[in-house]
Amino acid sequence: MSCSSSSRIALGLEYDGNAFHGWQTQPGGSTVQDALELALAAIAGAPVATTCAGRTDTGVHATSQVVHFDTPVLRPESAWVRGVNAHLPEGVAVRWAQPVAADFHARFSARGRRYRYLLLNRPVRPGLAAGRVGWFHLPLDAERMQAGADLLLGTHDFSTFRAAECQAKTPIKELRQARVRRQGDMIVFDFEASAFLHHMIRNLVGTLVYIGKGKHEPAWVSELLAARDRRLAAPTFSPSGLYLAGVTYEPHWGLPETTVLPQVWSLEP
Repeated sequence: MSCSSSSRIALGLEYDGNAFHGWQTQPGGSTVQDALELALAAIAGAPVATTCAGRTDTGVHATSQVVHFDTPVLRPESAWVRGVNAHLPEGVAVRWAQPVAADFHARFSARGRRYRYLLLNRPVRPGLAAGRVGWFHLPLDAERMQAGADLLLGTHDFSTFRAAECQAKTPIKELRQARVRRQGDMIVFDFEASAFLHHMIRNLVGTLVYIGKGKHEPAWVSELLAARDRRLAAPTFSPSGLYLAGVTYEPHWGLPETTVLPQVWSLEP
């Protein structure tokens, strides 16, 4: 059924980053955005353009990506969930759909983003969890890593942890959470900020791993922040263990729960 004006719909998505070449559309059509827009078009009967809360790179997963789009057609919310999922490939699924006000914007209305990184810390590489967790073979000291992470909290110039191709207007971001803890063979990193720079979390994880293995003291973090030089920090860590796990919005938008933390893989009884 058509209506006289467009309505705006928000979606919550989860996807396996290994199945796609990142979020943003590419000529080859092998991205999450490409797959989603094709599926939405099948339900809407017309092309649909989407906007996400935070772009993810190849190999980076999402348990709670938020997207909005405009459509001139009326469909039940179930059509935007089960109907769209019927047209999506394995590795991506719509979790919920919600009509929103015309001034809602998945990216610009967001007040914060939350990411979780799962790092398997044992001598043997992952088998069952391959592609879903990062891996480091030498023993890591999670307490030393947390001491370094504590120095990241607050508002800083994160140029040292910014990819060369980053298009953010400013490297100054407010990091609200930087938590590191061990759970069995897994090191769990939780980061929350107003926004993140390109590769920022993977660069932070790489730096904290250097601290955890004893290559540097936790105070190295402060030196890196002050230097504002990407060349001085650790190499960018693998995308395999990184998950976009939450996007924070003001309650008045009326969205469903927008934080879904990935489960910690455990092979222990």
